[in-house]
Amino acid sequence: MAKVSQRQILADISPLNTNHPKWIGFKFAQVSGGEITASVEKIYEGGARFPTVLCAPFEIGDITITAHYDDEFAGDLSNNQFGIARKLRDMRQLVGKAYYNINIKTFNCDIEEIGNDRVYAGALLVGITEPDGDSSSGAPATFSLTFSISTVV
Repeated sequence: MAKVSQRQILADISPLNTNHPKWIGFKFAQVSGGEITASVEKIYEGGARFPTVLCAPFEIGDITITAHYDDEFAGDLSNNQFGIARKLRDMRQLVGKAYYNINIKTFNCDIEEIGNDRVYAGALLVGITEPDGDSSSGAPATFSLTFSISTVV
């Protein structure tokens, strides 16, 4: 199997509540987080040289998805497809309240879907990072959405 580059891993989201902003057909260019870890407790019984390890349930780290800020993405207005500025404005009041499904997919070199690797159902929107500005820079502006994860399907 061929190696996969970072550009081949993209994310999309869909709201659980149909009144929340939809991102139909929109792909987020960067994905980070989602590490799975379990806390452990090490117990040294009666002066034992090596500990007994007690396990705890695993936790999934927050996932941050990032995209380039391009307000030209308007889509179909009948399907609640507005520009990014409008979506972010509407989502500001939903931080800590809105749940989305996150699909992180792996694509081939032609950016055609080859698999649906991870699905995080019912992830809570916990943060929005608005685009930064710098009048002396020509770098593309980006925005980010951060989600708290409870489970991976």
